Amino acid sequence: MGEKKNSFDKSKLDWFFVIAWMTLIFIFSAQPATESAAMSGQILQAVQAMIQRILPGRDFDPGWVHFLIRKGAHLFVYAVLGVLTMRALIKSGHFTKHAWFTAFLICILYAAGDEWHQIYVPGRAGQITDVMVDGFGSMGGIFLVLSRNR
Repeated sequence: MGEKKNSFDKSKLDWFFVIAWMTLIFIFSAQPATESAAMSGQILQAVQAMIQRILPGRDFDPGWVHFLIRKGAHLFVYAVLGVLTMRALIKSGHFTKHAWFTAFLICILYAAGDEWHQIYVPGRAGQITDVMVDGFGSMGGIFLVLSRNR
């Protein structure tokens, strides 16, 4: 008697997480500028309060902190996408010496599409610099997976 194959391929779950994370990115990118600014403004207030507790009496440029928060969010979100994409490739049997490039290509193309999408969102703009930041985040996530798989 033959062995029954598991009808659920576990790699499909990994790809589900990739698509779910991409959907989350899309939802954040679809927010009009006012909603996006309000969200990052709340984070900025929390960071400012923390800085004041750590460095009381020090002046700092809130615009610079806001910039770092927004770019840090890009790095983090795309690092997670890089991790998820690389893991999905590995688990679906596509772990070759060039799998990292495939994962990066998926992430960077999604980042470019995401920025293009933002052109059509009220008050938002697509920026090539954000695609580059997203690319750095993706590579960080991909290399994290590669370093753990050695």
